[in-house]
Amino acid sequence: MSKQTILVVDDERDILDLLEYNLKKVGFNVFKAENGEEGISKAKENRPDLILLDIMMPKMDGLEAVEIMRTDSDLKKTPIIFLTAKSDEKTEIESLNKGGDDYITKPISTIKLVSRIKAVLRRLDSSEPSANKLEVHDLQIDKDRYIVLQGGNEHRLPRKEFELLFFLASRKGRVLDRKALLDKVWGDKVYVVDRTVDVHVRKIREKLGDHYIETVKGVGYRFKE
Repeated sequence: MSKQTILVVDDERDILDLLEYNLKKVGFNVFKAENGEEGISKAKENRPDLILLDIMMPKMDGLEAVEIMRTDSDLKKTPIIFLTAKSDEKTEIESLNKGGDDYITKPISTIKLVSRIKAVLRRLDSSEPSANKLEVHDLQIDKDRYIVLQGGNEHRLPRKEFELLFFLASRKGRVLDRKALLDKVWGDKVYVVDRTVDVHVRKIREKLGDHYIETVKGVGYRFKE
């Protein structure tokens, strides 16, 4: 199996070198870039499996860079982790809304960083289910029959509740904002409001319990890992 490739984008040379050394040590191939513009160029050229992206950089910051990457057909699904010294909630929410898959505040130990990288890669690998059946936690979600098995209980959810549950569960651990959920589950040609998602999540929780779907304040929802 070929090694997975990570692109590290940061304007501090010592951080770039340290990350390159530690990521190579655990088996990744590593490319480096020193600002957002160079990061986009290197990403298009090398098609990495994952991008570690700083925010505060010259020429183009990480927030601008991720917006451009998410409009590129080759990069729009590439997992991106923000690795930054900015620890305020507003920036974290903005980063996730613009297309980040995770947000990590510096400093972080190598062991924890590698663990978060592998977690994102695992869940993104399985984000597009190849089958219509999912087994997550104690749930078996069968899209062919539109039923949910929970222990010895069988649940038949209304269509949109089921499809919302299936979509969230198939992207376990990934934060999804309300707009994305509306587009994917209801479609962009159907007029519904953000509140519709909240109501359907509440109904799912009433039937299955409130320990599966987590509310991410100011962003949306995440199916717990």
